[in-house]
Amino acid sequence: MKLDYLKSFKDLFADYTELRWQENTNVFLKLLNGTLIENGKRTVGGVSARVYKDGFFGFASSPLSDADKIKEIVRKAGENASLLAGLGRKDIGKLAQEGHELIKDFSTVKARVSRKEMIDFLRELDNYTRSKYSDLKASNFVLNSLDMEKNLVTSFDTYAYTMVPRTILVIVMTIEKDGVIYDYYDVIGGLGQYEDLFTDPENFYGQIDTMYKRLREKAEGIYPEAGYKEVILDSRISGILAHEAIGHTTEADFVKSGSIARDYLNERVATEIVNLVDFAAEYDNKPCPVPVYIDDEGTRAEDVVIIQDGILKNYMNNKELALEFNTSPTGNARAYTFSDEPLVRMRNTAILPGENSLEEMIASIEDGYYFIDTNNGQADATSEFMFGVTFGYEIKNGKLGRAIKDTTISGVAFDVLKTVSMISNEMYWSSGGMCGKKQMIPVGFGGPAIKCKVNIGGK
Repeated sequence: MKLDYLKSFKDLFADYTELRWQENTNVFLKLLNGTLIENGKRTVGGVSARVYKDGFFGFASSPLSDADKIKEIVRKAGENASLLAGLGRKDIGKLAQEGHELIKDFSTVKARVSRKEMIDFLRELDNYTRSKYSDLKASNFVLNSLDMEKNLVTSFDTYAYTMVPRTILVIVMTIEKDGVIYDYYDVIGGLGQYEDLFTDPENFYGQIDTMYKRLREKAEGIYPEAGYKEVILDSRISGILAHEAIGHTTEADFVKSGSIARDYLNERVATEIVNLVDFAAEYDNKPCPVPVYIDDEGTRAEDVVIIQDGILKNYMNNKELALEFNTSPTGNARAYTFSDEPLVRMRNTAILPGENSLEEMIASIEDGYYFIDTNNGQADATSEFMFGVTFGYEIKNGKLGRAIKDTTISGVAFDVLKTVSMISNEMYWSSGGMCGKKQMIPVGFGGPAIKCKVNIGGK
């Protein structure tokens, strides 16, 4: 922890200044058909300073954190702010002045294991999988562990230390049927270090069995019919919808640049049963997949109710954009590495659970689909989206039918939300979300299953 060290430089702060030391440590292992093909560890760390002057931020960073280098980057950040302010003064007011002291450490309290023990864990999973399912063309096990450690000192007397780890296991199985290759993948894990999440390989045999069952069903399945259909989107897909197609359009920098949400504030954008929130740190008194208690500007992070009872209520913002939108900062300013400036980013975005069981939702559909898994998605500033669907079932006369092969769904998200007629009463979070808005960063998303109407690409 370098918090006390950073505090010693606070007398250098002339204008509003943020001084951040950060270190990201990533361990990555990959086992393909029993052969270890990746085994690495990478640590990226350093210090950055950001200075605000006359409506402009100046930024500077360095991988070195000795006293002379810190003094230099504070000075350079101030010079960069003055340079920008000299090019075009935009005095839009004073930043929100709030100071907080926070220490939040999610490090494991268990004894750390070696990388060899992690590899042995993967080998046991692989041995189980390939010995039980000999028809697999390939089995792929990828373990990724990311520790994000940050220390932050600001002019407004924020002193914060956070250590947020995430460990995920990606499993991919592949088979061949009639000359066609089919695969199925799952992501396991989430918040925490390896020792807290992966103790006994046998704990995951059931998930492996479920994956293989679904892979076989998919290979024997059908392509869905193309067209505008009534469907159920399970939590992984409703979570992607909440993040990609709604969340990004309601980030204040995107709103400022002209996203469709700019025209919808306080307008109906969904049926009244839809509530969508960007959670800062906790849901139901438990940490979210990516808990943010304080953001990288020193703002105490708050939940942002984006849609309430179908009405668009709020945007996500940072200190600067809160001034421009005449509101309070929400704590959405996040940076991935020490050399990145904080941007307006989502934390944990999800539609809130409703009142229906999944069984009731399935029974309500005469001819439609239950889409469960997705492998990718994209959306634009109009909320128009297209997502890949990698697994699901047809629904006939209120009952699940055959599994489906890969397809796509598309639509305009704000239009799709106006067709939502049922929402399940269960909440699920996805484990390994990453968002690539200018800089990759871990995010959480998920939610309940939703019943709605979308365009299906078919074969």
